[in-house]
Amino acid sequence: MKAIVLQEPGKFAHTTRDDVSDVPPGSALVRVRRTGICGTDWHAFHGRQPFFTYPRVLGHELGVEVERVNDPNSDLKPGDKCSVEPYLNCGTCIACRRGKTNCCTSLNVIGVHSDGGMCERLVLPARKLHRSSKLSLDQLALVETLAIGCHAVARASVEPKENVLIIGAGPIGLSVIPFVRAAGAEPIVADVSESRLAFCRQHMNVTHTLDARQDVKAQLATLLNGDLPTAVLDATGNPKSMAGTFDLIAHAGRIILVGLFQGDVTFNDPNFHRREITLMASRNALPGDFKSIIKLIEDGKVDTTPWITHRTPAAGLLDVLPAWLAPDANVIKAMIEF
Repeated sequence: MKAIVLQEPGKFAHTTRDDVSDVPPGSALVRVRRTGICGTDWHAFHGRQPFFTYPRVLGHELGVEVERVNDPNSDLKPGDKCSVEPYLNCGTCIACRRGKTNCCTSLNVIGVHSDGGMCERLVLPARKLHRSSKLSLDQLALVETLAIGCHAVARASVEPKENVLIIGAGPIGLSVIPFVRAAGAEPIVADVSESRLAFCRQHMNVTHTLDARQDVKAQLATLLNGDLPTAVLDATGNPKSMAGTFDLIAHAGRIILVGLFQGDVTFNDPNFHRREITLMASRNALPGDFKSIIKLIEDGKVDTTPWITHRTPAAGLLDVLPAWLAPDANVIKAMIEF
């Protein structure tokens, strides 16, 4: 079968691998139809992704079609179209026993820790496939991206009418927006890119956007009549931005770090204690997030129309990649078609 391998930082290559023949009990063989490229993949391409080794077949945002099922407990059948929950957990560690499967002590994320979906076929646990008879393959491939935002907002325990600041208007920051709204709050989005802020205003209906190149705290004070937001979600993966969240949060507020980077985040402890700030990380998502998101898209409550800005057949990825990497490319979500 055909696959695309990231051989080393900055170097993709087309390759051919043995086709999949063995489908172990509890598993399903799927035909990959859509593979979204996310920030994790870009970080891996640039050599900046934690928990990563080369060579690797990337791809964990997948829209797939079931070809064969070997699980008597599954109601999946050939032809079913599914989103993939790409977090393979052990089921027995302390995190899994407590239902926190997203942070299993031996978590294997396909496309990160093991080979993923930039290929024609995969064998996956049947329980990791989330079916929809209504969503398109494009929409199914977007579910994992949206799940990151859904889980982050759940971690933040966003309340109705709360002031919520989202820092970073890349795909992960954008994935936070619909779930902040679903919780009854109105998002405020800050970014250094005016084109991304314009995308938020024009396509995500965000009323309040802030230029992060300027004094964000002063802009917030003007917008909120001297107050600061009670929840801040940082989706930048930028250490300076992440450290800066401690100056942008209201007393008794919550900071949720959604993005990550290779390094340390430091903060002033008296400032942290004086405000009684709650600091949380948000990693991946839970099975229930996938089910909820599929239902929200099916019901028209989450609009996926603006998301995909770039696409290519798998055979053309190496040709279009230089243009996608250009600073003015304005890639929101790129989709590979198999």
